[in-house]
Amino acid sequence: MHAISWSGYSIVRQLVDGRGTGNTGAMPHDRQALQAGWKRTRAHLDAALAHLAHLPGVDLSTTTEFLEHNELGLAFDCLVDLGDDLGLPLRFWQHMDRAARDMRLYSDVLHSPHLTAADTCLRHLAVASEQE
Repeated sequence: MHAISWSGYSIVRQLVDGRGTGNTGAMPHDRQALQAGWKRTRAHLDAALAHLAHLPGVDLSTTTEFLEHNELGLAFDCLVDLGDDLGLPLRFWQHMDRAARDMRLYSDVLHSPHLTAADTCLRHLAVASEQE
């Protein structure tokens, strides 16, 4: 069996131990936990989105479309991209941080030459925390 490693995380392990979406025989409790996690993550993304809703000239259509289709990872990436240059408050980045933690997006290698959206979120969280 092949193990696909991404940022030190084994995809096969995730699928084999029943926590991945590839296990179609998952117990109902696992599905309930997964749905609860999605709701929690969605709430954090919606709260972060609220910080952008009042800003003029910000196009949220792609982000809201991803949220409507439960594409939380893609919505997260969009929100980080939108927030990257806007100087948003600590509260925005705290919601994004909680969403990233819920989705387990933080990489083990923060010194990687390619920053992920989660790493960008973590950097902005640190900066915004220092400014508070």
